[in-house]
Amino acid sequence: MACYSGFLMGKEVASRMLPRGRGTILFTGATASVRGSAGFAAFASAKFGLRALSQSMARELGPRGLHVAHLIVDGAIDTPWIHENFPEAKAKLAQQGWSIDG
Repeated sequence: MACYSGFLMGKEVASRMLPRGRGTILFTGATASVRGSAGFAAFASAKFGLRALSQSMARELGPRGLHVAHLIVDGAIDTPWIHENFPEAKAKLAQQGWSIDG
């Protein structure tokens, strides 16, 4: 879903920016987009696909005035799945929230 939704969004946004000849499209990814890990095959392949999509769009749309970039933003998202599978992440999530908020 990550790659397909990125494709659909990128296509729609680019179609609105191209007539103006300028614009920026940012895709957020994770370290998994450049390095897989055990137990994360589906996640890593989706994130790698999104990175490849952004690189291809950058090469295609850059000459037409659109800037496309892939940004790596690592960190757990506070969900029940994270709490069940990575109990040590709860303290890190709290610290990240503190750093962002204040």
